[in-house]
Amino acid sequence: MPEGPEIRRAADKLEQAVAGKPLTRVWFAFPELKPFETALVGQRVERLETRGKALLTHFSSGLTLYSHNQLYGVWRVVKAGEEPQTTRSLRVRLETADAAVLLYSASDIEMLDANGVAAHAFLQRVGPDVLDMSLTVDDVKARLLSPRFCRRQFSGLLLDQAFLAGLGNYLRVEILWLAELAPRHKAVELSEPQLDALAAACLSIPRLSYQTRGQVDENKHHGALFRFEVFHRAGKKCRRCGEIIEKTTLSSRPFYGCPGCQK
Repeated sequence: MPEGPEIRRAADKLEQAVAGKPLTRVWFAFPELKPFETALVGQRVERLETRGKALLTHFSSGLTLYSHNQLYGVWRVVKAGEEPQTTRSLRVRLETADAAVLLYSASDIEMLDANGVAAHAFLQRVGPDVLDMSLTVDDVKARLLSPRFCRRQFSGLLLDQAFLAGLGNYLRVEILWLAELAPRHKAVELSEPQLDALAAACLSIPRLSYQTRGQVDENKHHGALFRFEVFHRAGKKCRRCGEIIEKTTLSSRPFYGCPGCQK
């Protein structure tokens, strides 16, 4: 499943394609959304907001399209009028004079007003988004030490969207490696420097992934671009200490770690 950085990069592409331009065609697959088709023609997509793995498409009319890709949903950008050949089921089409964005296969789609956004069950449940640049290391540290989260093992906590929205398995693995922590630990057990390191990693890893993952720059390979240090590297040497990276299963997800430097 895509994690926060992948959802945000997808949102950037959608925003670039259609934001600020009048919609010329709107189509929804679900009957409950059909009444909004004509109402949205002529409106503009003002911005696309991510809340973890949920996407909020804000229209100039004040309405917001909520969508969650879950396992199978995917957005595509095409030229206006283009009808791609695919076996996927089209759910949403938002089209301007020169481009269209298409949502396939997703089932969790709703149209909300401002009150609906504020009261939405999923949006109320998720924690602050790791890609929200107003979120600070001190904020994350406070959440780690809060009664709700301080006694939970990191193996499960870093997958819980109620703690920090947008984290997921590969981010969990890389965050704990960077902080030099084993997944069995809890925040209540950590020293102040360990808490600082973990809180910082919870933000720096997903933000670096969002900004640079998939880019190739041979001149900036060492530390400037995101790369997996332990994820999917079982049997290889840890770049920090030289020990062999091991693969286990934690919280029903594959976990990779270094027994030498993650204590």
